[in-house]
Amino acid sequence: MRSSWRFWGWVLGLLFLSLRPAAYAAEYRPLPPAPRAGLTPDWLIFDKSRNRLVLYLPDYHPPAHAYYQWLSIRPNKPLRISFTAREKLSLFLDNRLVFSARTPASYTVDLAALLPTGSQAGSHLLCVWQPEAIPNLTSFANAVPLVKAKSGVAVAPILTAQPRPRGHQGQNVFVGFLLLLGLCYGGLRATYQPGFARIYQLEGLWGKGAAEQDFLVKPTLTWLNLVLVLLFSLSFALLLVAIHTNIQSIVILRRLFDVAESAIVVRVLLYTALVAGFVLGKYLFLELMGYIFDVTELVTIQYREFIRTSLFMGLFLPVVMLLYLGLNQRLPETVLWVSNGVVSLLLIGTVLRVGRTLNRKASLLNLHLFSYLCATEVIPLIILLKLIVFTY
Repeated sequence: MRSSWRFWGWVLGLLFLSLRPAAYAAEYRPLPPAPRAGLTPDWLIFDKSRNRLVLYLPDYHPPAHAYYQWLSIRPNKPLRISFTAREKLSLFLDNRLVFSARTPASYTVDLAALLPTGSQAGSHLLCVWQPEAIPNLTSFANAVPLVKAKSGVAVAPILTAQPRPRGHQGQNVFVGFLLLLGLCYGGLRATYQPGFARIYQLEGLWGKGAAEQDFLVKPTLTWLNLVLVLLFSLSFALLLVAIHTNIQSIVILRRLFDVAESAIVVRVLLYTALVAGFVLGKYLFLELMGYIFDVTELVTIQYREFIRTSLFMGLFLPVVMLLYLGLNQRLPETVLWVSNGVVSLLLIGTVLRVGRTLNRKASLLNLHLFSYLCATEVIPLIILLKLIVFTY
């Protein structure tokens, strides 16, 4: 009797162990994707730690290179999407390459026509992948087909729900800030013409003009210079928010200042404060390095030259923003190259100008002074180029 109870106990135990993994597997099994007739603003990203696709939250997740959507596609029913792509942007359907952009342009493709022959209707996984950059998700939308009316005139269908690209939401904000910059620069030029001319004169930029030497003697932190620094910071912030959005993926910046991507005004004001804090705080950095290298007599001249050159080169930043507003939808790669060139010219030109001014006071052939210039100008230049320019 006892042996029979033991036998049935072993049988029940084995049965429980065989059913237990299936119960746990069913608990973590993901729900089947909901079929979608077209693109939506909801994108998925791959979570490597959990080995599954999760909903992409712009305010929570850092930007990625690949984004996914489950779409309901029928081979005999067209599903057209339109988007703006940079070079090498690729589309995948069910992990199969179906499209690759050779040149930066706006494209319209039919996903149903890209399915392989013999594919069945149902849910298919769309993947948008961009190497060495972030895909412009805001430009992806369902292409609106034209429907012919009885009169023979092609009209757009009524009550067609289309997701509006978010890339245009900040256009009015950028235009408003550019108008503010223009009014402020014009007002300062009319009110403080002598002080304005000491900074923004092209003929004395690389010469030995009297106005240039006068600026190096005048006090640096005047009310005019402080306002011009704020305008320069606002111009730089507009460029960072509009074009160089990859700096938002920096972990330290996101942890300290986690601002939603949709809050464009807040991001512009935040970057303005960061740029202004960097420009004004560099004086304290120069004072510290000047004390360490025992060259405190050069700190004031170096900082004045840094302010003057930065403010002068900052006049080109609003021009790049005008190019962005006018050409970014058609030529995004060209706008990016122009922006990178202007930012590189601003940073490198400022370092060269500061080095030239310091060389007049003391020869840079002195290893001690050259080391000081590398610590205060060259190393920060490399860091800024890496964060802003060479990120793309």
